[in-house]
Amino acid sequence: GVEVVRRLAGRTLPAGVRVGDFGIRGFDLAYALLDGYELVILVDATRRGGAPGSLYVLEPTLPDGGGPGPETHGMVPTRALQMARGMGAALERLLLVACEPESFGDPGVGRMGLSAPVGAAVDEATRLVDELVRRHLDLQPAGP
Repeated sequence: GVEVVRRLAGRTLPAGVRVGDFGIRGFDLAYALLDGYELVILVDATRRGGAPGSLYVLEPTLPDGGGPGPETHGMVPTRALQMARGMGAALERLLLVACEPESFGDPGVGRMGLSAPVGAAVDEATRLVDELVRRHLDLQPAGP
């Protein structure tokens, strides 16, 4: 996700499009979602059973209910999204561009850096996010 965001942030973006890296700052993500977006695209690694570097576009749904309390230091996206919704964020449409990791590393330590297959997928993931944004903007009525 960080690499995709870095590449997108270096471009001129269409009006109304915001790119941000929230890393493990779930609280910051929840508050940013209060700004009211028609489409939110998260980019992250997730296991789906495919080959490392495989890309997926998922449209997750959040369970009803408040969920656990705020997590200020860990980035558990569902918690941040539930917190945002609990604070009044609309979350009209949510997409996850996910990449199959090679490994998350040791459970107690984690893994830093990208494996070769995941690194090779960054350009395609960036193009995929571009395409999803373009499709969304093409479907919007022309403004005054």
